[in-house]
Amino acid sequence: MTRNEKIALGCGIASVIGILVLIGVCVVAFFVWRDQRPVTRSVRNYNFNSNSNSNRNSNSGPDGPTASSNMTEDERHRLFQAASTTGDSEILSDVGKKLGLMEPDGTPNSNYWKFTAKHMAWAIRDSEFLSSINTPEKARAYVDAHMND
Repeated sequence: MTRNEKIALGCGIASVIGILVLIGVCVVAFFVWRDQRPVTRSVRNYNFNSNSNSNRNSNSGPDGPTASSNMTEDERHRLFQAASTTGDSEILSDVGKKLGLMEPDGTPNSNYWKFTAKHMAWAIRDSEFLSSINTPEKARAYVDAHMND
């Protein structure tokens, strides 16, 4: 292996580690922020509890129950990433419930941890999507357009 190849490999590995650390920090920051904010909910008319509860027992995906059996794994990761990028904990909670990753009270379930472990690898593979929703406004528009898929 030439010196340039070693440098390129090192840069690639450092980039992957950096992305994983960034995602981990964002997840931890979300939960810290969510626990510190007052509990106020704005009105959203998505009926997630109804969908989530009825599908929790009937549909199952590779990471556990899914609220929409016709969503591909890639679509689930995109929706989750867009919700995370909005910086809005309510949207992230609603998406988590839709994907079967959170309980009705908004606490993560065992599927959440399985999904987020796979999500880090997905984020590395789909950097093009990440750059397409690189602002909270673009991410919110994506969630609004795909929430009912």
